[in-house]
Amino acid sequence: MKNPFLILSRKEKILWAVSLIIVALANILSGSFDYLTFFTALIGVTAVLFQAKGNIWGQIFITIFAVLYGIISLQFHYYGEMMTYLGMALPMALWAIYTWMRHPSESDPHAVKIRRLKPMHYVILVISGAAVTYVFYLILARFNTPNLVFSTISITTSFYAAALTMLRSTFYAFWYAMNDLVLIVLWVYASTKDPSYIPMVINFAVFFLNDLYGFYSWKKREKVQRMDGQT
Repeated sequence: MKNPFLILSRKEKILWAVSLIIVALANILSGSFDYLTFFTALIGVTAVLFQAKGNIWGQIFITIFAVLYGIISLQFHYYGEMMTYLGMALPMALWAIYTWMRHPSESDPHAVKIRRLKPMHYVILVISGAAVTYVFYLILARFNTPNLVFSTISITTSFYAAALTMLRSTFYAFWYAMNDLVLIVLWVYASTKDPSYIPMVINFAVFFLNDLYGFYSWKKREKVQRMDGQT
């Protein structure tokens, strides 16, 4: 599709525009405008919206966001965030592009086919999530990462969000919303050290609201696909 924004509904375009305005004002009025933070937030908001649509452009934007956010995290020595997005979210988003392309919805060519997970999937997710959390905790502790507890929780929520996105599960949005809350805490802490990071708090608050919409949107689409016998 030449212009992916054509698939957005009027309501979604309004949501996208309002989100961009809030992000823009937060960055401009902060008194310490940073182009990288601003551009990263715009990409992130757009990624979240297209993920809510179940559209592959969401994953494309996420790969860009992961790189930019990793750079910002490195600047504040949030090594956990940097490793999470560059070492986990980025490759999993690339893999999600591949899996989403292979499984389009039969009723909507612009959306991915939602997958109903089996008990074995949940067992593997719990075990792998625990392993990833433990390994990253040791790494973060070794590097004296600020706010270690919340940085570790961010690892866990990010892993489940990325893994469930790759698996085409509706609950990807729930875990992204949980991750947004953790990141709000992390950047509030960062803002107490450097007020220039206040826009990051606003950015993730906007992401949280958009991810809630994503969960609602996927639940609604999952019901339709189930009635059509797709899931």
